[in-house]
This record gives sequence, C-alpha cells and structure tokens, in this order.
Amino acid sequence: MAFYELLDDLDHGATAQAAGIKRGYGGPPARTVGVKSGLARLRCASLLKPLYAWVSADRIRDADRWRRHAEPAVVVSSNTDTLNLWLSVGPGVILDDIRQRTGVAWSPPNGDPSRFGSVEVAADEVATAYAAFAQSAVAGDPVAATILEWMRQVGAEQTFGAREAIGSPEAAIKCGWYGAPDETCVRTHAVALLPRGGTRVTVLVGMTALPYTDVREREIYREEVDKGLPVEPVHEKVAGALLRGLLATTLAELGG
Repeated sequence: MAFYELLDDLDHGATAQAAGIKRGYGGPPARTVGVKSGLARLRCASLLKPLYAWVSADRIRDADRWRRHAEPAVVVSSNTDTLNLWLSVGPGVILDDIRQRTGVAWSPPNGDPSRFGSVEVAADEVATAYAAFAQSAVAGDPVAATILEWMRQVGAEQTFGAREAIGSPEAAIKCGWYGAPDETCVRTHAVALLPRGGTRVTVLVGMTALPYTDVREREIYREEVDKGLPVEPVHEKVAGALLRGLLATTLAELGG
C-alpha cells in the first residue's frame, strides 16, 4: 500500500504523519522517507519517554532511583514515573540534553512546562532523534542499550499491533496515546526500532490525530482517563489500522 492510499480518505481535520530512517556504517547509503497530511506538528503524548529516560540517567546520581522510575516509564508507560524524571531533572534540561545528543531541538510546552506529553514534535524529528539513540545503544552506550531492551518488553496491549504490522517480533516499540480535554481528536503515535547489526538501524515513526467528536463518547473517555482506566481500546478503534498502515508502508518505502 502507498502513502496516498492511506491518506486519501482521511476525515477533514485529521492529521497523519510518518517518517523512516535507515542508516549505519557498513551498510548502504542512508535513506529517509516521510509523509505529512494535516498539521505540521503534534503533541507527543508518551512517544518520547525512552528519550527522557536516556538523558535523565546522567542527571540523577542515584542509579537505583533512576531505574525505579525510568523502567516503568518505558515498559508500561507510567505517567507518574515519567513525571518524576521530568520534574526532578527539569524540562528545559532534558530537552536540551536531547538536542545535544541527537541534534533535534524541542521546546517545553508554553502553557504548563510540567506536561511532558504536550511537547510538540514532527515525525521526521522523532525518527532522527531515535536513530541517534538507537545507534548509541548498539555502539556501546549501556544506558541506551538498557532502554532499548525495555522497549522490546513493551507488551502487546500498548503497541497497537506494531510488531505484527512490520513483521518484526523483536522490534523495540514505544507508543503514545491521549486525547486532551481541549482537543476534538485523539492522538495515537508509535516508534519502532529495528537494529540491523553493527551500527545499522532502521527507525519507523507513525503519528495520528484523528477526529473524536461524539460528545457522549468523549465524556466516557474523560471519565476513564480520570479514573486511571486504560483507554487503548478507544485509540485502537479510532487509529489502530491507520497507525499500522503508516508503519508498514514506511518500512516498505525504506526497502523492507
């Protein structure tokens, strides 16, 4: 399936982005692909949690404390533990450290910097940052390697079928999903990392913000969020098929 087939029937007001990078010493020349429809940038939800964990390790002297919060932030997407890292290190410091390590510059949200999931990103930026992270892991960075392994442990209930869509059971995955009270959409994002040996890596990113306007359904969604109940089934219903299509098509465009 081509990108235009995936995006041709998007509802008015919907946004979808995809980006992919394949690169590494000893392989073919670097290759990138990407597509955008709708907004240029989207709130990142939980998509960047592994990157937050990566750079915060050097800022938290107590390694046990770092791991106690970083592991659940990645493996089960714990917001509480992510917030612990985000606030104890500082949003500006975390994002500046990401910039220094990856070359990708993001800014804390203007309204409330404590909201780590409100950082606005584009799919190609996410792919670039994760490519640097993945290559650091395979080149011997022990913290990055640990986080990459945690991403391989993310369960099927939080991956929206990403591993099956790209035919890679061993892929390292992180997804983000949320629908804020001030939005009439739900955002569902995914990043997949496929190390290829040596320093070669393949990174796939899919991001969506799809209309979710039924008043009663939105009320139920907010009630479930407020109670701490899982809302992944809503995101699967609204965006699961498109998200998987974006990842699979990105991989195909990169050359498999």
